[in-house]
Amino acid sequence: MSYSLIFTTAFAVALVAGLLVKFWLASRQVRHVARHRGAVPAAFEHTISLAAHQKAADYTIAKARFGLVEMAWSTALLLGWTLLGGLDVLNRLLLSWLGGGMVQQLALLAAFAVIGGLLELPFTLWQTFRLEERFGFNKMTLRLWLADTLKSTALGAAIGLPIAALILWLMGAAGATWWLWAWAVWMGFNLLGMLVYPTFIAPLFNKFKPLDDPTLKERVTALMKRCGFAAKGLFVMDGSTRSAHANAYFTGFGASKRVVFYDTLLRQLDAAEVEAVLAHELGHFKHRHIVKRLVAMFALSLAGFALLGWVSTQAWFYTGLGVQPNMAATAPNDALALLLFMLAVPVFGFFVAPLPARLSRKHEFEADAYAVAQTSGADLSAALLKLYQDNASTLTPDPVFVKFYYSHPPASERLARMTAA
Repeated sequence: MSYSLIFTTAFAVALVAGLLVKFWLASRQVRHVARHRGAVPAAFEHTISLAAHQKAADYTIAKARFGLVEMAWSTALLLGWTLLGGLDVLNRLLLSWLGGGMVQQLALLAAFAVIGGLLELPFTLWQTFRLEERFGFNKMTLRLWLADTLKSTALGAAIGLPIAALILWLMGAAGATWWLWAWAVWMGFNLLGMLVYPTFIAPLFNKFKPLDDPTLKERVTALMKRCGFAAKGLFVMDGSTRSAHANAYFTGFGASKRVVFYDTLLRQLDAAEVEAVLAHELGHFKHRHIVKRLVAMFALSLAGFALLGWVSTQAWFYTGLGVQPNMAATAPNDALALLLFMLAVPVFGFFVAPLPARLSRKHEFEADAYAVAQTSGADLSAALLKLYQDNASTLTPDPVFVKFYYSHPPASERLARMTAA
């Protein structure tokens, strides 16, 4: 049996097995949430109304069912691009038009992104304007959505194409260790993005204004000083123009760090509860979770580039995924290698997804414990309950689904630990 056939078989088996596991997990989630829809869990019966509990159940079920359809479509597209020869046809078509070289390779990357985006567009529109709107979360107009889409597309092209061109050039000019140089470029780009995003990119999509509530500002400033945290500013973002979901986050890196509150969050929580939520976010910095995740990202991306550097030289990697590699010296395979690697890695990586999810839940518990030590545990509990209710997060997720997917622990587990603390 040839290496190409072995790889094709492994890819197909992993794809089918992953799809079956995803359908099984989603089905478990739907059945479990539906089974507990009729009554609020005992731990929440005095704080969450039956109507809110049932809305969360219906929202969770609707998202899960929509996800099943989207999952089936994404799998069909993946098969179409790979084993059924879609990427091979697109590559050959562009080769006949443009010949080999950098222009053809960039055109291949751009065409793949545009076609893929258009094929996924109906699901994006349905999720935003039907699913989210049905449950009262979407606040975005079609005009605003279109403006955001055009901005993000233009920004992606302006940033992505030069980076892609640099990596493609390194693949062709830097020798056998090109992947090490490409990894360094990619990591530098990510770090630079963390620095410039708060100041130059985020304001293209949202409006930010300084926090002007003197009471809240005083509490937040005192909390950050007490925790030894410095930020460039406290800002309120107009999240309500796009969604009713509430959130708060830190953005930036080093001296450019900012604290950002959604305006929806400030409307839903009182000052003490906002302080408790911020203390939770500070807990991530205190426990160096952000640094640990950056280090993990650096290590995983280095391993990924090294693997790409090897498989890009193997003919079976291309033919095993339905693509005939370019044989002419004037028509390199570098863009093909990037696209095929991007398509194949998630298929095999799906099975280790529970590991980072488990680590993330551990970090959330640690951040909760820090927040309880710095502020009122009752305030944090109250804030979390309001956020779970306002975001229609189910209180009764399937335990197996949680272990596989959830990056944050369910409400029942978080509140139980806070109560014990």
